[in-house]
Amino acid sequence: MGAVEAELPLWPPVNPARGPFAPLDEVERQRYAGPVRRVRLPTGASAWLVTRHADVRHLLRHPAFSSDLYRPGFPLLRPLPPRAAEDGKGAFLQMDGAEHVRLRRMLTAEFMIKNVRRIEPLIHRTVEESLDVLAAAGPPADLVSTFALPLPSMVICHLLGVPYADHDFFQSRSRTLLDREMPPERIQRDVGELRDYLRALIDAKRARPEGTDDLLGRLIRERVEPGELDVAELVGMALLLLIAGHETTANMIGLSVLLLTADSGRYAILRDEPDRAAPLVEELLRYLSIVRTGLFRLATEDVEIGGRLIRAGEGVIVLISLANRDATVFDDPDRFDPYRQAHQQVAFGFGVHQCIGQPLARAELRIALVALARRFPDLRVTAAPGELGTRDNSIVFGLDALPVTW
Repeated sequence: MGAVEAELPLWPPVNPARGPFAPLDEVERQRYAGPVRRVRLPTGASAWLVTRHADVRHLLRHPAFSSDLYRPGFPLLRPLPPRAAEDGKGAFLQMDGAEHVRLRRMLTAEFMIKNVRRIEPLIHRTVEESLDVLAAAGPPADLVSTFALPLPSMVICHLLGVPYADHDFFQSRSRTLLDREMPPERIQRDVGELRDYLRALIDAKRARPEGTDDLLGRLIRERVEPGELDVAELVGMALLLLIAGHETTANMIGLSVLLLTADSGRYAILRDEPDRAAPLVEELLRYLSIVRTGLFRLATEDVEIGGRLIRAGEGVIVLISLANRDATVFDDPDRFDPYRQAHQQVAFGFGVHQCIGQPLARAELRIALVALARRFPDLRVTAAPGELGTRDNSIVFGLDALPVTW
């Protein structure tokens, strides 16, 4: 299997002097970026690190790499809690082959671009309501707690049919599950509480099928009742969508505002050239790449990636954040360019497991940022980048708070 070339964490801590947007200095870039190499994980296990754009795309679309984290040898950030009978049911992100396809197909139509366009009026309305709250809160105000986090939470709750009044409950537990340093026992407890909450909600919808015109209600009528989907699987699907549907977009909004308001010209683009918002969002996704810890896979057969033979049973970590700063694909990749054509970015992953909710995330980002710039054209951050608390231990990178005024 060869000697381990380096022992390093999956992502170096953010250097306050450089801020959250340039996480690698030249020494770190030499250690992390470039050809496929062996590294050691915090658990002591070794794995392959893949960072080049072409290698990342090759690996993520190759059927010989498994997403099932319970397979022996799967690369892990922390030990897994003991597996309960229903753990993993419905979590299609961690499945392979036919089971993954079966569950994902049940959701594909819901998140197609044409269906997301139908709910854009809901997103617009939710954005304006959230901006009203922001205006009432300040200035000054915390953009994260008053706008960036509530907005995607309200949207995903509406789509799923989850009461937004319970957002504190599921947001706090979502953050536990994304914390790389959280003990397995705490993870197991919070997963159990979330599953119990969602099961009770689904049971209530099954008992009163009338008036449940939401995603969970439709899945109950169209999949659960005919016997195509069991309740435990629906609980797992709902859990995945609930967590992914607000944490990622919320962190993207906060970081995007910090980046854009650092240059008045960038921020003004949203107000003066709203038609530029869609490609600007692609550049934000590329540049920020908030899934800093990457994607994890296990080889199920021998495969050559980037000139290295990865053998069956060996783990792989794909750093999409570095793939999005590959100079062979993106000119001057460490520079944020609001006019760049960044459509080749892989912030949502690639291949069969790429994020199913990406059309919704793009729409939320585009609508939220344009509306914010129109409503608060002189918005500015009142703290230096080095003074901002960052979520370094989270699988999804973000800001704890973003103090702003206008």
